[in-house]
Amino acid sequence: MIVRNKIIIIWVLISLSCNAFSQSGNLKLWYRAPAEKVWEAALPVGNGRLAAMVFGNPANEYIKLNEGTVWSGGPSRNDSGEFLESLPEVRKLIFEGKNLEASKLIGQKIKSIKNNGMKFQPVGDFNLSFPGHETYSDYYRELDLEKAIAKTSYTVNGVKFTREVFVSTPDQVIIVRLTSNKRASLSFTANLLSQHTSTVTAQGNEIDLSGITSDHEGVKGMVKFKTIAKIKTEGGSVSVGNKAITISKANAATIYISVATNFVNYKNLSADENKLAKDYLNKAFTKSYPQLLTSHIAAYQKYFNRVKFNLGTTDSIKNPTDIRLKDFSKGNDPQFVTLYFQLGRYLLISSSQPGGQPANLQGIWNDKMSPPWDSKYTININTEMNYWPAEVTNLTEMHEPLVQMVKELSETGKETARVMYGAEGWATHHNTDIWRISGPVDGVYHGMWPMGGVWLSRHVWDKYTYSGDKKYLQSVYPSLKGAAQFCLSILIEEPTNKWLVISPSMSPENAPKAYNGASTSAGTTMDNQLVFELFSNVIHASEVLGADKEFAAQLVAARKRLAPMQVGKYSQLQEWLQDVDNPTDQHRHVSHLFGLFPSNQISPYRTPELFSAAQNTLVARGDISTGWSMGWKVNLWARLQDGNHAFKLIKDQLTPAGLNKGANSGGGTYPNLFDAHPPFQIDGNFGCTSGIAEMLMQSQDGAIHLLPALPDDWKNGNISGLRAKGGFEIVDLAWKDGKLNKVIIKSALGGNCRIRVPNAIKMKNTALKVATGSNPNFYFQVDNTAQAIVSDQAKLNPPKLKETVLYDFATQPGKTYTLYY
Repeated sequence: MIVRNKIIIIWVLISLSCNAFSQSGNLKLWYRAPAEKVWEAALPVGNGRLAAMVFGNPANEYIKLNEGTVWSGGPSRNDSGEFLESLPEVRKLIFEGKNLEASKLIGQKIKSIKNNGMKFQPVGDFNLSFPGHETYSDYYRELDLEKAIAKTSYTVNGVKFTREVFVSTPDQVIIVRLTSNKRASLSFTANLLSQHTSTVTAQGNEIDLSGITSDHEGVKGMVKFKTIAKIKTEGGSVSVGNKAITISKANAATIYISVATNFVNYKNLSADENKLAKDYLNKAFTKSYPQLLTSHIAAYQKYFNRVKFNLGTTDSIKNPTDIRLKDFSKGNDPQFVTLYFQLGRYLLISSSQPGGQPANLQGIWNDKMSPPWDSKYTININTEMNYWPAEVTNLTEMHEPLVQMVKELSETGKETARVMYGAEGWATHHNTDIWRISGPVDGVYHGMWPMGGVWLSRHVWDKYTYSGDKKYLQSVYPSLKGAAQFCLSILIEEPTNKWLVISPSMSPENAPKAYNGASTSAGTTMDNQLVFELFSNVIHASEVLGADKEFAAQLVAARKRLAPMQVGKYSQLQEWLQDVDNPTDQHRHVSHLFGLFPSNQISPYRTPELFSAAQNTLVARGDISTGWSMGWKVNLWARLQDGNHAFKLIKDQLTPAGLNKGANSGGGTYPNLFDAHPPFQIDGNFGCTSGIAEMLMQSQDGAIHLLPALPDDWKNGNISGLRAKGGFEIVDLAWKDGKLNKVIIKSALGGNCRIRVPNAIKMKNTALKVATGSNPNFYFQVDNTAQAIVSDQAKLNPPKLKETVLYDFATQPGKTYTLYY
């Protein structure tokens, strides 16, 4: 009786704690039907290392298991030493306008590369069979974003059955809780299955699965994994048979699932997966379900509760999530935007945690042995997009796995730079995997782009600009410098204008008709922007650390000779060095707009001609596209300060997959709100979350810009917890009738705070100063690009911008400042 009373007290405390943490009570995906066998309807849970998809089927529950290091193959490389000898000839052909011939020559020299990257693979399935549950009523399932718990409930013969599934970060196990409201009514059979070469045993209350991942493209599968499911029952009986465990007439049951591998790092597979799995399990198994739940919620909410967002609600919140998705584009459901925004943060917390692997193309959720694009890391946009929300939505710790991957690629990529380009520093191309391959994959058209490391490096620097952590900058500086060394080594003077350009390269996955179907080119606009930004960042890092002054001077000199951005005859921002853009091209990649977002090289205040040209380009590209492309466009339209167009893209993205029609039709959103390329790619989720944040706050253009792209439909709202560069946090941002009503800003680092706002505001006991000139705050300095070259045929209209007011005020570290209308 004493033990039972203690349990009741603990449950009451959990309930009160959850209510205290609650943001709105409406941050749930919920449904009135099970997922059956539809992956895109199942609900994801994860802790950055372990993950599961929960289908919520009453009679036959599937829980699909993943572990972040279960990949095919083993330590491997994919460089081509034959390419270097052809590099001078390739460049000569490109500069002679023979792009197709150059592409064919490259193809001959890299055809020996058979390793196009390994595959992220599933662990297996944990299955639960409930006899007699084929007919049920009062069905309900949900994913609670505030607690990170998937829940299913239904009634059979008057008895209510409930399941709860979560993945614990503190205890590193997957927990499945089964209960009913009638004693001795819970009966089920549990088993473990895997598509890998594996063995399964069952004994007592435990099922063990041991396996090894598959071979792929000539690389032997070397990742060994161990899965243990152990059941703790309350009442009832336990029996074993046919490699499964059957529980009969229990009151409740808690299932502890542990998974571990022999993976230590990309070059070391010496861990003992059996011991690790057992250790995780034994530690967790000593704890009760309330204890596990309490620590899980606390660890998760440490991150999730940093940001709260409210746009108001309508009666639409009474509908299931799949119905809301169907109605969203034509209805009035502002809370669906906040739900989707917070889902992106939930998914990043669940798929990327310190010490683990970065979120891949599907985050950490995959049920296929050969998933689309191997579910690896596509680093010409998709992996970077995964991390766009990390800093601004206050999840900087989730950025750490990506930073670690950059450090590791800077090691493997040294050999690629040396062997393939005869260059210093390090390089990687458009794809990598857990083994940190850095050579080209998928042939010439997609793969011969050596700038993956350059784009990834901006995340390394960006993280510093939000924190000002000099110790962190010191730790990542070698990676930043190495990327710059590579670019400095391979820049070559093009013959017409004597600009320094990268050659060979491409504008990712696109090719103009003028190149006869070849993507191979030199001096693409995106490459020029990437190099300009990298050199600028390394120059500033050198200044902060007081190091490498001579190297920084070399970068300054080379930066002055980079090709400028150009406006072509169609008034577009040119994608290539020559004015060969097709005005009807609606390609999913908009790589040449990197300078607008995520970079800050295109500004309505500093580069109005380029700003207008970028807008023309985006209009010509169209709205409807793949899911992730629409997510990128939300950010781009936010940077163009057009909130209504950005919101239109959100509606396009939040359209059921398959209903959108356009040049890249089919993109949209699945019933579980996973992004549809199609198929499922998680980058679109993260991209749209970032875009929503960009609509409300930006800090890349010399100031903290509040409400830069507020759509007409979001007249009233508030958000708290967004982070700006320079160590500033938006503790609270509220607006009414489209005007800024109140903002509270906390300064972690001190220094000048410059804000751009849509209407005049004031500060209590302090006179706000209208800002002029450059922002003296180091973290807001802007590197001005070369003057754009504009075609004589271009017709550019000046940007149409809403009036804003620019203020400066001094801040002290740790102080909070309130401004109001």
